[in-house]
Amino acid sequence: MPQSLSNVLLHVVWSTKNREPWIADSIRERFHSYVVGVLENLECPSLETNSEPDHIHILCRLSRTRTISKLIEQTKTSTSSWLKTVDGISSNFSWQGGYAAFSVSESQVPVVKKYIQQQREHHRGNRRLSFKDELRALLKKSGVAFDERYLCD
Repeated sequence: MPQSLSNVLLHVVWSTKNREPWIADSIRERFHSYVVGVLENLECPSLETNSEPDHIHILCRLSRTRTISKLIEQTKTSTSSWLKTVDGISSNFSWQGGYAAFSVSESQVPVVKKYIQQQREHHRGNRRLSFKDELRALLKKSGVAFDERYLCD
């Protein structure tokens, strides 16, 4: 019997609209659990999920029947709806329109997991890296051409 098999690993990242700091520490654990559940339901299991107040990083396995754009669209829609039900989050909450997605080889999974786990150190530690600077560095490292005018909407 023929089989369709794949192992497509993605590191995806996107920001809140205007980089508003909506994802407070008080909801991060529940939020991450919700994101993991959404990804599981989409048959794109999370290998690592972490966020900062203004953005999220996800390492996941892409289902062989789902496109990257559909994965992002459905994850943003579901998480946005959920976040709007959380006390302290405005009904005006929204994610930025765009996203970044990077392919990850199986051999690099531990490196990417560690990078995602260390988000707090990247953004709140000594370096105080902004989301925009982090995204710019990830795009350059991955060889993704971008227009600076539209880097973050």
